[in-house]
Parts: sequence; structure tokens; C-alpha cells
Amino acid sequence: MKADPLTDFSRLCVHTITTKGWKLDEAVDRYAEAGVSGITVWREWLEGHDPQKAGGRIRAAGLEVVSLCRGGFFPAVKEKAREESIEDNKRAIEDAAVLGAPLVVLVCGAVPGQSLSESRKQITEGIAATLPLAESLGVRLAIEPLHPMYAADRSAINTLATANDLCDELNHPLVGIAYDVYHLWWDPDLEAQTKRTAEANRLFAYHVCDWMTPTTDLLNDRGLMGEGCIDLRGIRSMVERNGFSGMIEVEVFSNRWWAKPPREFLQEIKYTYLNHT
Repeated sequence: MKADPLTDFSRLCVHTITTKGWKLDEAVDRYAEAGVSGITVWREWLEGHDPQKAGGRIRAAGLEVVSLCRGGFFPAVKEKAREESIEDNKRAIEDAAVLGAPLVVLVCGAVPGQSLSESRKQITEGIAATLPLAESLGVRLAIEPLHPMYAADRSAINTLATANDLCDELNHPLVGIAYDVYHLWWDPDLEAQTKRTAEANRLFAYHVCDWMTPTTDLLNDRGLMGEGCIDLRGIRSMVERNGFSGMIEVEVFSNRWWAKPPREFLQEIKYTYLNHT
């Protein structure tokens, strides 16, 4: 029987940071109760938990573990800091494997005052250093290009084209892209680069929220779908025309929404998912 599109949450995934007021166990219970199908676990939510037991609990509740978020932050001025970052990313890969998450999302990092070209070189080297472990454990790595406003200190990978170039350089089937509309919606080359991503079989994840106008906080003023100016349905149609059929992951950083009761927020997520994505 075909699912009713008005009540179909079979592709809805929620990130634990979205419902920030809930710890992992409560998020799992509430997502399952609400009919959400997938969960992306942020690493902070794993603290104090055995990843294997946490993964078992998530699956027992009927949820799919979509990914572990986040690794990355490879660039640093000092070699020791770069080495520590690589080791931290290896721990993330190990935790993902034990949790049962097939994917680690990478926010690649940047260093204020260091050239973007040097940061990109260090990102490439850092991911390459983690690939043998990722390959041995069967965990994919998804590079998430971030909006250019984050180029100074959060990521030197700022366009889908740059992320695709990095994937080409690494040339490994376990390296792909986490496609976040918040960071990519503005790009005039989005359609061509989306096709490039899909043709290389590297569209690993798809994240949604909305861009508020005016934006009052560059990090923590994202909107729920339909609140802002992103052509969410147009972009979803574009990725699906290019073969994407995976989970649609709601990732909202919002002081405004975090101030509301999480149960109320989750109901709004369900409504806007159905009506605006």
C-alpha cells in the first residue's frame, strides 16, 4: 500500500541537536513516539553512553541511525593540534561503527589568519589519514560544505564545487558529501554541482532547515522549513531528480526554537516537514 503523503514520515530524520533540550534517551523515546523514522546522533549526546548499547536502544525503538555528527576540524597552525584532530576523528569513526551509524559528518574546519589553501591542504591530509580506519570499519565520511560566512573559523570548504574537488582529490568511495540546504541554497552553480555530486555517487546526506531574513545570529538563528527564503521544494526536487532517495534530516540551530518546549518544537518539525520540504 502506498504511503499517504500527508502522514508519511518514513524519510524524516531529526538531529539530536535540533531538540537540544532532550538528552539521548528522551530524544529516542520522543522521536519514536512521534513517528519519526531516523535519528542523527551528535557526539555530545553520546557522552556517558556505551555506543553499542545506545545503538541497540535506538534500533529497538524503531529508529534508523542515520549518521554520527560530527568529525572534522582538521586545520591547525601547530602539527600537534593537527595530529590530535586526526586522533579525535578516528575516535568518531570507531564510535560510529559501534553505534551502528554508517556515516560520520565532517565539518572540516578553518584557522583564522591561516590561508584557505593551507587549511584545505590540511583537511585533505587529515581525511586521508583517517581513511584506512574508515575502510576497515565500513564507515563513510561526508564532507559538509559550509556557507562562506564560516570560512574564517569553521570550514574552508564553502561551496559544493570545492567539496566535489576535495572528493575528487581523495578519490575514495567512502568519501562523499553532506548536502545542507542552509549552506548551499544561494549558489548559482548548485544545479550543475548537484548533478556532479550525484553522478559520482557521493550524495551521502541531505539536511534541511530555512534561512531567516533578517538573520539575527549567524550560527543559532536558523528557521524551520517554510519560515525563511530557501526554495526547499525546488532543491529537494533537484536532488531527487538526480537519484537521491535517502533520509531528509532536520538540523535546526535556533535559540528561538530551543526556548520552546521540545515536544511543541517536534510537532512543528513534523508539520513543516510535510508542508514545506
